[in-house]
Amino acid sequence: MHLRLTSRAPVALIGAVGLSVLLSACGGGSSSTKDTAAGGGASAGSNDVCAPYKAFGDLKGKTVSIYTSIVTPEDTPQINSYKPFEDCTGVTVKYEGDKSFETQVLVRARAGNPPDLAIVPQPGLLKQLVTTGKVVKAPDAVSKNVDQYWTKDWKDYGTVDGTFYAAPLGANLKSLVWYSPSEFKEKGIEVPKTLDELKAVTDKLAQGGRKPWCAGIASGEATGWVVTDWMEDMMLRQSGPDTYDKWVKHEIPFNGPESTGALDAVGAYMKNPAYFNGGLGNVKSIASTTFQDGGLPILDGTCSLHRQASFYAANWPEGTKVAEDGDVFAFYLPGKTADDKPVLGAGEFIAAFNDRPEVQAFQTYLSSADWANAKAKATPLGGWVSANKGLDPANLVSPIDKLAATTFQDKNAVFRFDGSDQMPAAIGSNAFWKQATAWIVGQSTKDTVDKIEAAWPKS
Repeated sequence: MHLRLTSRAPVALIGAVGLSVLLSACGGGSSSTKDTAAGGGASAGSNDVCAPYKAFGDLKGKTVSIYTSIVTPEDTPQINSYKPFEDCTGVTVKYEGDKSFETQVLVRARAGNPPDLAIVPQPGLLKQLVTTGKVVKAPDAVSKNVDQYWTKDWKDYGTVDGTFYAAPLGANLKSLVWYSPSEFKEKGIEVPKTLDELKAVTDKLAQGGRKPWCAGIASGEATGWVVTDWMEDMMLRQSGPDTYDKWVKHEIPFNGPESTGALDAVGAYMKNPAYFNGGLGNVKSIASTTFQDGGLPILDGTCSLHRQASFYAANWPEGTKVAEDGDVFAFYLPGKTADDKPVLGAGEFIAAFNDRPEVQAFQTYLSSADWANAKAKATPLGGWVSANKGLDPANLVSPIDKLAATTFQDKNAVFRFDGSDQMPAAIGSNAFWKQATAWIVGQSTKDTVDKIEAAWPKS
């Protein structure tokens, strides 16, 4: 499931600091020729940092609209990241955030009233938008940027029926395990590099009857998605990315041996009463604990391990130090070997409904390393990362964001998008969640995968 968690940071602080970072970088921001470059930066020694934007032509007085689900307070860093483009080109970006975006963007496209650009949070929604006939092919400059700055996996998620439409933007890393660095140091535990080592660490922590793992899957109507993320990670690790892709597309049955084996592998952890649910209760308490509270027992020492995405950093109480030497941190959920690097995550894509020159220029900027670094600088309190290989991790202030960025950029990383986000809604946001919840409270693996398979749409 793709989630966007709201930061607890005050809006005014984000806006003021983010804007000051950008303006100081552009020499005050009062001149249209002093700002962050979009196309690789101005040459060394040049005072005209807007020089690369001149390739876009005369765009002064033009307006580009962008529609998104990113709302207050997260919209402030997003809007500030557009300042270099606006100041250098003279284009005004009209930003519209809407909590009902995922429904309304389809309504607007079908009605013939779409925005110029939309930030789309799932490949499945992008495919639906393409079927309206209103999405336009990405320009060559955007395609070239994506070829340079992202892996092929990411470009594929922005491609529908062989046509490339949407460049990736932000991302979150799901293949993480949160832990207490001080506890690991005290007990002489090294961060595991393989799945076998993770099992050995778990068994060591479980000595004396302590339950080392904790989790919560309650999330309103979306209860159960935490289990689906666990299962997707295990599918990637046990069966590999090609089989994962077939599973997501239903080219192999949901109740086949691969899927069954992945859920059983999750069960070896989540349904093991010796492992779960530290500080919260028995295994069944996983279903009644909110996902926001699922990892908090790490802080009081009643739990040691919590598998959750990079966005979970926003859920630690104010004052918690999230760092390698802090109260909590995370490590990459390892693969079968130390060299295997399957990476599960989610992200956003920028789709266009218009090919006016100013729209294509803004698309090009958003697909560049320059925008990724401007966005990092405009987010001084952290909570944002991109898989853009041109992003300098030094521009990220949060240690967990830096960990996510370096994991995405690892040469051995093989990225796959959240599976339930790609499956039909009847499965990905319905049967999969519901049956995963039933499984946690006692339903067998066989009954679970059989019921999900039976719910799969026939056409």
